[in-house]
Amino acid sequence: MIRHAIRSSSHPLLIALAICVIGTSVPRAYSQQLKVGAASRIITPDPLLPVSGGMGPTRPATKKLGELTVRAVVLEQGATKAAIVSVDALGFPSVLVQRVSKMVKEIPLQNIVVGATHTHSGPDFYAFPDGKGGHTGDLKYIDRVCELMAEAINEAAAKVQASTVRVATGKVEGQVAYNYYAIELYDPRAGILQFTNTEGKTIATLVNYAIHPEVLGNEVGAMSPDLIGPLCDRIESKVGGMTIFMNGAQGGMITADNRDLSKIADPLAGRWTDKREWSECLRIGEKLADEALRIISTAEPMAEVPLQCEHRMVEFPVDSDALWGVVQYSPLNYPRNENRTISSRINLIQIGPARIATIPGEALPNIGFYLKRKMSGEHNLLFGLTNDAFGYILTEVDFSSFSRYDYVSRVSLGEKTGTILIKNILELDQQVRQLPIKK
Repeated sequence: MIRHAIRSSSHPLLIALAICVIGTSVPRAYSQQLKVGAASRIITPDPLLPVSGGMGPTRPATKKLGELTVRAVVLEQGATKAAIVSVDALGFPSVLVQRVSKMVKEIPLQNIVVGATHTHSGPDFYAFPDGKGGHTGDLKYIDRVCELMAEAINEAAAKVQASTVRVATGKVEGQVAYNYYAIELYDPRAGILQFTNTEGKTIATLVNYAIHPEVLGNEVGAMSPDLIGPLCDRIESKVGGMTIFMNGAQGGMITADNRDLSKIADPLAGRWTDKREWSECLRIGEKLADEALRIISTAEPMAEVPLQCEHRMVEFPVDSDALWGVVQYSPLNYPRNENRTISSRINLIQIGPARIATIPGEALPNIGFYLKRKMSGEHNLLFGLTNDAFGYILTEVDFSSFSRYDYVSRVSLGEKTGTILIKNILELDQQVRQLPIKK
C-alpha cells in the first residue's frame, strides 16, 4: 500500500498494448524427478533504519520485533529451474530483481520470482523521492539485501533434492483477515504447497494468502516482519523445514483482522479500534499457520509432477502523476518507456496441480476471485506484489466508483491496469499445458 499520493492526472490512458510473449521453459517429460531446495537469510538492518508505510515521510524505528528475512525455494526438473523468493518488504521492484539475477548462478532472470510480504514495518526498498531532491531509501542496505537474496537462492539451488509435493486449498477460519472497506469482500482461501524429501522430512512449506501484514504499521516505531514472522516460526516449529509466505490479491483493502471487536470506533461506517500490538502479530500469524497446516494435513504426496515456468512482458500505462514521479526520480533508475508506460513481467508457474500467476502489485479481491475462477489449474494461486509492486490494480468498473476507492484509485497506475492484467494472465494460462500427475 503506497500512502500520501496525489490525485491522478487526466492524461488519457493507452489502451491494449503490444505484448511480448516468451516461453521460458518448454514443457518436458514430467516423469523426471522434481527436486527442491530451500534457504533463508536474515536482513534486519543493524543499526535499525526508518520504516516506510509508502510514499511520504518514513518513521524512526526504536525497537525490533522479530527478524526481517529473505526466503528462497528453488525448483528443478530436468533443464527447468525456477526460484520462488519472499522478502519482508513493502515492495521489491523489478529493477532490484535484475540486480539479484546477476549474482545467481544457474537460474535465468525470467524464472526468478520475487514477492514482497508487504510488511509496513520495514525499510524503504523503492527509494521514494522525498520531493526535496532526495529519497527515503538506504542504497547501501538495498545493495546488501540484494546480495543476501542472491546468496539464499544460490544456496537453495545447491541443496536441491528429490521431493514429493502436497497441494491443498481451503478456507481459513477465525479472526485472521477482513476487508477494511467492505468487511466480507475478501478471499478466505489459502493455497498451501508442502515439499518433502525421500526420508519424509519437510523441505519447505509455502503459504499463499491475501492479507496486509500491517498489524503494527509504521506508526509503532518497530522494525518487524509483522504477522509473517510468527506464521513462519509456528509452521517450522511444528513440521520443520523452511516456511515461505507469498501474498495474494489483497488490495482495497484486505488487512490483518486486529480489530478489538468490543470497541466500535464508528458504528455507521462499521469501524473498530485496532490493536497495534506484537501480541496480535503472534495471535494472527500463529492462527494462520495452524490453519495452513490443517488445510494441507489431508493432502496426499505426489511424485513425478510437472514443473513449468512461463512468462511474458506486459506494458502498463502510467496515468498517475505520483507513480510516474517515483519511476522518474527514484535513484534506482526504474526502466520506463517513452510513451509513459512501464514493462512488467508476469509469470505462470505449474507445480503439479498448482497453477500460479504473479501479479505486479496489489490487485483488488474481485480480480483475484475472477482469475482463480477462470484459470485452468486444479488449484489456482495468485502471488501478489511479485516481480514488481506498482500500486493498486483495479478494473474500470471499480476505478473511483465510490468514496472508499478514492485512495486506491489515486495510487493506481490507471483504470485500465486490471483489465490488461486479467487479459494477459488468462492468455498466459492457456499457454501452459495441463499434464497428468502421478501420485
